[in-house]
Amino acid sequence: MLTLAAFALALGLLIAVHELGHYAMALACGVRVLRFSIGFGKPLYRWQAKGSATEFVIGAFPLGGYVRMLDEREAAVPEEQRHLAFNRQALGSRIAIVAAGPLANLLLAVFLYALVNWIGIQLPAPILASPVPGSIAAEAGVAGGERIARAGFVDAELQDLVSFEDLRWFLTRGTLEKRDLRLVRFGSAHPERSDWVLRLSALDSAEVDADLFQRIGISGPFSQAEIGQLVPGAAADRAGLRPGDVVRQVGTVPVVDGQQLRQLIRASAANAEAPATLWRINRGQATLEVLVKPDRAPEGQLWVGKIGAYVGAMPESVLVRYGPLTGLWQGLIRCWDVSMLTLRMMGKMLIGEASLKNLSGPLTIADYAGKSAGMGLTQYLLFMALISVSLGVLNLLPLPVLDGGHLMYYLWEGITGKPVSEAWMERLQRGGVAVLVGMMAIALFNDINRLIN
Repeated sequence: MLTLAAFALALGLLIAVHELGHYAMALACGVRVLRFSIGFGKPLYRWQAKGSATEFVIGAFPLGGYVRMLDEREAAVPEEQRHLAFNRQALGSRIAIVAAGPLANLLLAVFLYALVNWIGIQLPAPILASPVPGSIAAEAGVAGGERIARAGFVDAELQDLVSFEDLRWFLTRGTLEKRDLRLVRFGSAHPERSDWVLRLSALDSAEVDADLFQRIGISGPFSQAEIGQLVPGAAADRAGLRPGDVVRQVGTVPVVDGQQLRQLIRASAANAEAPATLWRINRGQATLEVLVKPDRAPEGQLWVGKIGAYVGAMPESVLVRYGPLTGLWQGLIRCWDVSMLTLRMMGKMLIGEASLKNLSGPLTIADYAGKSAGMGLTQYLLFMALISVSLGVLNLLPLPVLDGGHLMYYLWEGITGKPVSEAWMERLQRGGVAVLVGMMAIALFNDINRLIN
């Protein structure tokens, strides 16, 4: 129920803001708006203010909306009202009206990012977990537990890191742009300054997902190797482990953090039954040794070890909050960065350098809406900001059925001095519909595949 409500609220708000951009700019340019609709199909609810020319409608099919303006290409317009028709407006006015929808979504994203900055959000501190063996981070010398102070691409200036999310953003950008990343750390074991360079340019950026961060070796923030809730009768319970125990050593291997401990447990039963191994733990002020034999369980086509307990404490967090002007500026920067990253990803998918599996449809969006709403207000606002950026960027693409397609027509008109012919308009519209339907089909297929797997 939460997922459905969160999805409906987010989608309704984002569509309303988009159409409001068109509507407000049309009125400002002196165009009569006949209908403002949220959703398509049969009207479920409609109203019209006394003396207003605009009918407001909520349609039965909610995935979209439209603003219908007075236009001689759609119906006959009385002589005395032709100056109010969209098609009679100057080229600059038509461009402004069409562009106002996507720009409204981008402005909403700026505001939502700024709102999160003003409210403040708890984020994991930029402390590295132990790297995945054989990964880029491991080869660079990352051990785990180091706090990252600054980061930057090798051909750019270093920037201060506030949270682990800042680091994740650098990793994503560096992979997509094939740029190596320099990290500056201040580790507790090594108080002197030291640098690493992560060779992200060597990675295949076809899919930006959890596997990609595994290959980088930085898949999550540092968390202490603490035992949490136990499953009664499972390996951890049988061994006598208790919630709050901190694991320091497994056999002869010192344990740095929760991620390393999870890897050791999983690998213990990869090829055969896991042996009973002596674990050294801290329980309060005492140091104990416990014999633990992980259970062997199938996971897809693999076999892994499991102990039946939550492994890893909550990561250290930092409160990220900005003042009015700084928060707004940071919101603008984040909106710009996400927009450019979205365009780069779409470009890579177009030329085959990124997988079409990265396309997401309404089912995935609805799932993320529910999850983010369950995590709190700020996470839900961040989710809406991301979708608002995606909606704005998508609508600016030069596909004939989208706002960007109409802007493409106006660009042609501005260059040649005459509009696109009706015959070409019809051909381009059909092609645009085909491309859009294809994209929606792929996105829906990806959604179903994610849910199944």
